[in-house]
Amino acid sequence: MDIGINKQDRKQIAEGLSRLLADSFTLYLKTHNFHWNVTGPMFNTLHVMFMGQYTELWNALDEIAERIRALGFPAPGTYREFAKLTVIEESKGVPSADEMIKQLVAGQEAVVRTARSLFPTIEKAADEPTADLLTQRMQIHEKNAWMLRSLLEG
Repeated sequence: MDIGINKQDRKQIAEGLSRLLADSFTLYLKTHNFHWNVTGPMFNTLHVMFMGQYTELWNALDEIAERIRALGFPAPGTYREFAKLTVIEESKGVPSADEMIKQLVAGQEAVVRTARSLFPTIEKAADEPTADLLTQRMQIHEKNAWMLRSLLEG
């Protein structure tokens, strides 16, 4: 394989993207769970917002996994692998709507931090396609975190 990025850099980038994939999948699952189980006066607002966010996350999973494959490495795809790689914690039970929002803010921000942590390796390797993917992911997650945080103000 010769795409202008040496094997060691491709491996490091793929490992970082695997962590991003695990964080994204875990956040997807948590958001979908909260969509199903949210209750209270903000039910409709949160139910619709969570659906928009988990749908976007679901579509992003393919983009991330396919970039790992394009770099020449297998993408993780099991709960066990994701659990080892993610920094996002599972929720216990069914939290209140406010607690759901707080957990999702933390999850969105965690995905941004994971993505941001890859940039030194990506810049060193001049891996513009991955940089573009990460920039897009960071913009979406930062916006989602802001929108969720705004619901807690007041």
